[in-house]
Amino acid sequence: MSDNTITRKLEGVRQKFEEIGQKITDPAVMADMKKFVSLNKEYKALEPLVAAYEKYKNILSNIESSRQILSSEKDEELREMAKEELDALTQEQEKLEEEIKLLLLPADPEDSKNAVMEIRAGTGGDEASIFAGDLFRMYTKFFERKGWKYEVTSSSEGTVGGYKEIVMSVTGNGVYGILKYESGVHRVQRVPQTETQGRIHTSAATVAVLPEAEEFDIDLKMEDIRKDIFCSSGPGGQSVNTTYSAIRLTHIPSGIVVQCQDQKSQLKNFDKALAELRTRLYNLEYQKYLDNLSSKRKTMVSTGDRSAKIRTYNYPQGRVTDHRINLTLYNLSAIMDGDIQELIDKLQLAENAERLKAESTD
Repeated sequence: MSDNTITRKLEGVRQKFEEIGQKITDPAVMADMKKFVSLNKEYKALEPLVAAYEKYKNILSNIESSRQILSSEKDEELREMAKEELDALTQEQEKLEEEIKLLLLPADPEDSKNAVMEIRAGTGGDEASIFAGDLFRMYTKFFERKGWKYEVTSSSEGTVGGYKEIVMSVTGNGVYGILKYESGVHRVQRVPQTETQGRIHTSAATVAVLPEAEEFDIDLKMEDIRKDIFCSSGPGGQSVNTTYSAIRLTHIPSGIVVQCQDQKSQLKNFDKALAELRTRLYNLEYQKYLDNLSSKRKTMVSTGDRSAKIRTYNYPQGRVTDHRINLTLYNLSAIMDGDIQELIDKLQLAENAERLKAESTD
């Protein structure tokens, strides 16, 4: 991509940025909350590109100045200084151009959203539930590192520990864009706590990460929802099993069922269950987008196939292997303690390489 092509594209982005900036101050737009929220998101998404454009123009201007000095200056010392500056600026230009190419790629509009994450025990009986609990701990430790917040909306504990299923909402900056790489089947190879012969078993748990739908994303009609109220179960104090605070919502047209029982307040449980239902309905459409994407190019993001094995955690060898990018790391204990950023960074690099490749062939 030449200087002129990049400059032309960035100039178009800058003009669009200014147009949106004017629109969001228009009282008529501000009165339309859905439109106002959408334009605000687009405005913020363009800010990094506009900043990169200003930096890029400055570099090109300095390069031109250095070239003029080299073509007209007779003093050798000044010429040498200009040459050194030109070399440094050229390297900076090349680096910035690579960053701009990625910024110019169409962003997944869901990346900035919060997420709903569910972890389910798969094959392996009690050991699978224990492993699901280990994954839950790994992710919550990672959330702490990122400064994100999470709330468990529903859970079902395993008979000897861990979880048969646990669902939580995660809020923070760019949550879905980071966690989306975790969707798929996670396998563990180790000697289970329940094994007396010391044999290594393979168990599995599935992780699903959904972009959390916002109120404006989907039109949810209350007449399409059946609400059931029941007693909470599990840890939670004296009110558990004595107050009808747990909520189950069934979306009649789709058959989707969600429930929430982590709050003592029936109203709070209802609001959280409604938010999760909205998210699951929204993701029926989003899934079509992912399926379409995967048919066009290789993607590091699972399309929801619960048979897609994405990662193996091998305890005897202390290693973790991500099968999508054939990456093996020998720091299992650190990863299980929430240090998964390197895995995600490598997956994002591979994803971006695929996106650039697809863009260049279009």
